[in-house]
Amino acid sequence: MTDTAAPKIRVIKKQIEGIRLTFGSLLLVLCCTFLIILATFVQFNVSHFTLPMGLFKGEPLVFSDYIHTYRLIPQVPVIMFIGAFLGRRYGIASILLYILLGLFIIPVFALGGGPKYIFEYSFGYILAYIPAVFFAGSILKSGYTNRNMLHAVLVGVLTIHLIGVLYMLFIAGLRHEGSEFMLGWIAAQSGVKIIYDFVFSFAAVFVAKYAKIILWFFM
Repeated sequence: MTDTAAPKIRVIKKQIEGIRLTFGSLLLVLCCTFLIILATFVQFNVSHFTLPMGLFKGEPLVFSDYIHTYRLIPQVPVIMFIGAFLGRRYGIASILLYILLGLFIIPVFALGGGPKYIFEYSFGYILAYIPAVFFAGSILKSGYTNRNMLHAVLVGVLTIHLIGVLYMLFIAGLRHEGSEFMLGWIAAQSGVKIIYDFVFSFAAVFVAKYAKIILWFFM
């Protein structure tokens, strides 16, 4: 590496680690907020190989029994993408805009909107996007290595699901719901779904890493 090349590489690294724009930053925040809204109402099927329980019970099986299809709502991976792409400050701004829109302007949440939405069981997951982006952005601030990206995804996804479950338990407690309801709700919202969120969130952060590089070249 030559003496003249080293400063240029440091400048590029600094630009990649944090986007510093004015009008451009506002535009990115708005685009990412729209991306969250889009992810709220989009589902896509994820099919993959699996070992059916019937295999261990000696039941007759066909090929389709080995294929599992899961309907994924990609909101958590999108949140992780935004945290990695925009960083802590602008990422949180994008999420706050999404929350304010849903509570006071238009029903952008999955079950509607309005101030009363804070009493929905799932609102804790939405609130958890803020600390998740903060933690993930803090980890990635030191660099987009595979280790940092994996660490950021683990912390971010766990933060979302942990706070989401605790918030649900709080609301369910206020409504005097039984343990059977709570366990069923947790299994549906944070059961196998958390595995898919981990996998697709890592892919999203990986894409965000190179999206920042591409963005820098067009700046």
